[in-house]
Amino acid sequence: MSGTGEFSEMNNKLLSLLGIARRAGRLTMGFDAAAESIKKGESRLLLLADDLSEKSKKSIGYTAQQNGVEVLITGCTMSDTGNAVGRKQTGIISVNDSGFANKMKDLCTVNSQEECI
Repeated sequence: MSGTGEFSEMNNKLLSLLGIARRAGRLTMGFDAAAESIKKGESRLLLLADDLSEKSKKSIGYTAQQNGVEVLITGCTMSDTGNAVGRKQTGIISVNDSGFANKMKDLCTVNSQEECI
């Protein structure tokens, strides 16, 4: 099975789509900004970097859960996601557009309800 190749290709597509969504102004990045988007009802999907701290995952995940926003933990690092959206590092990304959110979900092979790898 060529899991590594599929994983890499899937991540590349996800990262490319993140860059497009960023240029379209459909993302909110960082803990505070994403939490605000979630609470305002703007967020359609919350993406978390694989290497984000457990404390941050739990805290932002709770906020998302309370507001009915789906959370996916990507197989990407904070550096990977940061590079995709023109930042040094970012581990928390709120996708504020249904079309982009649905496409990002489709790109992920879901291993559990909350993990996208």
